[in-house]
Amino acid sequence: MNTGNSDLDALDWSKGGGLLPVIVQHWSTGEVLMLGYMNAEALAETRRSGRVTFFSRGKQRLWTKGETSGHVLELKSIRADCDRDTLLVEAAPRGPTCHLGTSSCFGESAKPALSFLAELDALVARRAVERPAGSYTTALFESGIRRIAQKVGEEGVETALAAVAQDDEALLGEASDLVYHLVVLLRAHGLSLADVAAALEQRHARSTIGA
Repeated sequence: MNTGNSDLDALDWSKGGGLLPVIVQHWSTGEVLMLGYMNAEALAETRRSGRVTFFSRGKQRLWTKGETSGHVLELKSIRADCDRDTLLVEAAPRGPTCHLGTSSCFGESAKPALSFLAELDALVARRAVERPAGSYTTALFESGIRRIAQKVGEEGVETALAAVAQDDEALLGEASDLVYHLVVLLRAHGLSLADVAAALEQRHARSTIGA
């Protein structure tokens, strides 16, 4: 959890009468979850407790998200914008964020196009720990890394063949199978798609510098 941003010690509280707008974003998928407001006390409580706390303008008091529903927002990071008068909070939601029962107060359109990959990665991570009976993912983990690696190889070949000899729908189907099995293989090694993204980012940075 990153709450030590030095910008948080020099925030401009004057513009909003002691309140700052707070954009809350899902820490792994990038989905925009909600907008709230914090005063200095709410910010301090958020950093202290690790649960996102706002100042309720309607109730005129501090309000911790999920205090009645249990659908809390577990803090991952806080950062200020360039003017230091708006906060971006990254959080892990425990249940739906919106009171209507949806993940975001802005509807499904708030999800970035690739956010489901992060959701899939998180689901596979849970399967690796929980191992529910009857789950294909559980069966894969219990078959061992060699079998999972074999599946990745098979799906890779099938994807290549679909690209050459079949239509786009078939290619998408095989590519989906390949990505899923690759996620399982990474998790079997204790790795994730985020680790792959970081490796790609580092490689890109090196190639850009070299250029």
